[in-house]
Amino acid sequence: MLETIQRHQATLDTAIKALHGRTFYAAFPENPSPEIYGADADRLGREAFESLRGQHFTELLQPAPEQWVGQEESPYEQQPLGVKYPFFSPATLVARAQAGFDEWRRLKPAQRAALLTEALDGMRSRFFEIAYATMHTTGQSYTMSFQASGPHAADRALEAIAAGYEEQTRFPEETTWEKPMGKYNLTMRKTWRAVPKGVGLVIGCSTFPTWNTVPGMFASLVTGNPVIIKPHPKAVLPIALVVAEVQKVLSAYGLSPTICQLAVDADDRLIARELAEAPAVKLIDYTGGSQFGEYIESLRGKTVFTEKTGVNSIILDSCDDLAKVAQNLAFSVSLYSGQMCTAPQNFFVPAAGVRVGAELVPYDQVVQTLADAVSGLVANPKVGPHIVGALQSAATHERVQQLAFEGGRTVLAHGPVAHPHYEQARTCSPTIHEIDAARIEQFSQELFGPVMLIIKTRDTAESIHLAAHLAREYGAISCGAYTTDARVKEQIMDEMSLAGTPVSFNLTGNIYVNQNAGFSDFHVTGGNPAGNASFTNPEFVIKRFTWVGFREPA
Repeated sequence: MLETIQRHQATLDTAIKALHGRTFYAAFPENPSPEIYGADADRLGREAFESLRGQHFTELLQPAPEQWVGQEESPYEQQPLGVKYPFFSPATLVARAQAGFDEWRRLKPAQRAALLTEALDGMRSRFFEIAYATMHTTGQSYTMSFQASGPHAADRALEAIAAGYEEQTRFPEETTWEKPMGKYNLTMRKTWRAVPKGVGLVIGCSTFPTWNTVPGMFASLVTGNPVIIKPHPKAVLPIALVVAEVQKVLSAYGLSPTICQLAVDADDRLIARELAEAPAVKLIDYTGGSQFGEYIESLRGKTVFTEKTGVNSIILDSCDDLAKVAQNLAFSVSLYSGQMCTAPQNFFVPAAGVRVGAELVPYDQVVQTLADAVSGLVANPKVGPHIVGALQSAATHERVQQLAFEGGRTVLAHGPVAHPHYEQARTCSPTIHEIDAARIEQFSQELFGPVMLIIKTRDTAESIHLAAHLAREYGAISCGAYTTDARVKEQIMDEMSLAGTPVSFNLTGNIYVNQNAGFSDFHVTGGNPAGNASFTNPEFVIKRFTWVGFREPA
């Protein structure tokens, strides 16, 4: 174990330094090039993924399943993957997690951190396999699947490990305490333990099954809590591969694999509620819709970390180059067909138009410029299909097709996006609707998918007010703003910060409002209804354990 700790200590130290400085750090390269990962890495990953289709997933070290289940289908093929996973009742999963609790909590933080970092090395060897698994469960493009479920997810996991390790070693394990009392000193020996809270449960989502799951998963593990990973039934395989790598490391070091378990829903039995309500489950991480998220937050006796739905806004006031702004925003709306939690939805445009340099571009021209940028991007056969990907759920597709707004107008209609490799891909180009600012009920909820709403406001002040109001009342995870006026910029920063919403200003080129950088950007603030947690800030790990002190006369 000492050798393992030493092998990974430099990585942890660098990660902690990056956390403090909020500087760029990537332990896992995001470019899937042969020079980095090997000439055969892509082919071997694809073959490994294909070999899993239509089979029982037998890598998990979880014996004696009650049955084998699986519900996944490829959004690109609209055909079942056929992968079956071992099903266990919630009672069995919780009991096994409890059985592994004592041996895991008794390890030192440095030991747990080293073992979990070792598991990330195993995950690295399977990035391409995970990429194809993500692509064919979520509908993400190949490149996004590789980056988001591979390197970026591993970096976010390492971030949680580093934050948890630092917080558990912030204070000394023991000290000699002396208080001068005149003729003598009162001397005591004091020791402290960082005590984990108990069994953790992580409930994943269908669109980002690893990126959104690993922060809570590794934050609970590094702080000494066994975890049960309950993925969305339509996106199991990507995180199952990660769980298998963690179990492999645990077993190799003589520890119980039940410290980290995969829990899947049966075809006729959804188990998230049963697991969440189990008395032994003390920690819950949840990503998904607000209705179930609010139920999770209502549970008593649990420490809960949620990321729910939000209404993300773009505030257009002024810029230097409207064409570049439109191209950037078109990409943000089209990326993964608007299925990212950071994707913009509401675009606030003043009725008088947007100032571009010394010129005031009329409102209608601004709207048309945005629409032309979206349609031009999607219609480009070389890039469009690979940016929009496929819709994860048929329900999302149907909802977008049926979307209509009383009193508004459709600026750009949706349509299929032909994919060069998958004729049956479930695709849909972004649709753009214009809505009057007075009809706030029409744009005050998240319309998941490729939907862009343009709201005509009286002026920028009303745009800011509405964006902040929506964030406070309904939640927001991101906000984009374009202004060349320093006073307007300060007003946006002030109002959106009070609404607990980060703002990206004046983005053009290859940086987008959708993106969050590990070790630098806090994902979700916990300051509005879009979620009560933020990874990875100190609270994200501190709330998973308790400091307990012991003292006696020396």
